[in-house]
Order: sequence, then C-alpha cells, then structure tokens
Amino acid sequence: QVQLVESGGGLVQTGGSLRLSCAASGRTFRNYAWGWFRQAPGKERDFVASISWSGTTTSYADSVKGRFTISRDNAKNAVYLQMSSLKPEDTAVYYCAAGSRPYTIGTVASNFGSWGQGTQVTVSS
Repeated sequence: QVQLVESGGGLVQTGGSLRLSCAASGRTFRNYAWGWFRQAPGKERDFVASISWSGTTTSYADSVKGRFTISRDNAKNAVYLQMSSLKPEDTAVYYCAAGSRPYTIGTVASNFGSWGQGTQVTVSS
C-alpha cells in the first residue's frame, strides 16, 4: 500500500520559516516528479511547487517564488519544502503529491496520482 506522510507543519509568526517533509512508503518514486499543493479554508487546492524526477527542474507558483524551495532525496524516497519569509496568506493545509507518470513534471493536480493526508501550516500576523 502506497503511503505519503507529511510532517513539519505548525504555527509560525510572520517572517518565520518552516520545513515540510514528505516520506513515501510502499513503492519508490525515484522516476517521478514530486509536487506540493495547498488548500486554504473555503478555497480550492492550489499548486505551490514541483520538482522533476532528476531534481534538475523546479516550478513554483508566483506567490511563493523566492521564498519557498522544493528539494528531493531519492535515496529516502522523500520530498521537502523549505518555506521562508512566511506570510499570513501562506496559511493552509499543505499536501505532497507524487507524479502519476514517470519522467514528466506538471503543475496541476491531475499530473499527480498519489497524495499525502496534509499538514497544517498557520502563519500568525
């Protein structure tokens, strides 16, 4: 059974930092892209960042460019999201996701087939 488990969420003040982790079990995603999405209360799930299977290509939502960094560790079957200069509008449940097809990268939810359960990030003003 494939499981993606996020960790690292929490409460932080404006301007602070958090590092989210997502570890997969049940299969390897070495040849698949990883992505992070977020969903604020009453809003749709939005793309945050993605990284290619090789780690050489990354994409970011405009709202997080320059503040967030996505990375991966294929040996650990894991993906990370380093978040800095956090703002109240970053408050949301953050989800990691693994690509649905190997050797492809995308920025929409339909590009990803396996999802974690989410971790809450709350940024206080």
